[in-house]
Amino acid sequence: MTTLSLSRLFALIQYPLPHHLISRLVGKLAETRIGWLKNLLIKAFIQRFKVDMSQAAEPDPTAYLCFNDFFTRALKPDARPLGEGLLCPADGTLSQYGVTRHGTLVQAKGRAYSVTSLLGGDMQRAEPFRQGSFATVYLSPRDYHRVHMPLTGTLREMVYVPGRIFSVNQATADHVPALFARNERLVCIFDTEHGPMAMVLVGAMIVAAIETVWAGQITPLGNEVQSIRFDTPITLERGAEMGRFKLGSTVVMCFSEEMPFDAALTFGDSVQMGQTLGALSTP
Repeated sequence: MTTLSLSRLFALIQYPLPHHLISRLVGKLAETRIGWLKNLLIKAFIQRFKVDMSQAAEPDPTAYLCFNDFFTRALKPDARPLGEGLLCPADGTLSQYGVTRHGTLVQAKGRAYSVTSLLGGDMQRAEPFRQGSFATVYLSPRDYHRVHMPLTGTLREMVYVPGRIFSVNQATADHVPALFARNERLVCIFDTEHGPMAMVLVGAMIVAAIETVWAGQITPLGNEVQSIRFDTPITLERGAEMGRFKLGSTVVMCFSEEMPFDAALTFGDSVQMGQTLGALSTP
């Protein structure tokens, strides 16, 4: 059996699985505070994924109250210096980036999806992003799992979008159509000096929850799209934490302008939070 057929099989067998049930059960395990069990889980995870604890603010694996505290661990203050211009929001892999044409984003080679569906199906919400740009960062299990602001922005709207929670990796991106627009996700719309910006935190298999710094745990919220608008300004500075994943996934950034991404970037590059993705001119 070829590698391609194996990856397709991996994607196909996920369709009938009870995604949410599996994720909630894993979430309960990740919250356990039984000392020997949470230490066993954390140490096994570090060994399996070769997690570098030297950069963690708390490098002792046994000091964390539960697995989720370890997974969403803070880093030392100097671990991620901020670059210039547009910043990478998270550690991970830069799986795709580029220009949005006629409201279409690239998921993987040969697969595209619409910005309208990604942002919850509202055409008015999606209109500013139809002719802009986007970038997708996939967070692997070993990565730092807090998400930071690529630009200074003022939160305008937060939208919870229910959906499936397929595993998010190259196999599913290659074989599951509109993966990021099918999975449960949280859409955060910010106003910035460079126009509107959407930060989309995409859920995945065994992702127990998504959190934001202004509202705490968000998901799951139910079976319908829910929008919350903010009249009182919530402004987050460039490089500030805006959210985190409890058991990993993907961030999709959408911009209303064509961002000048660094020409040295290529699909599949390993990136770190705070790294420069492109130079920005002063508005």
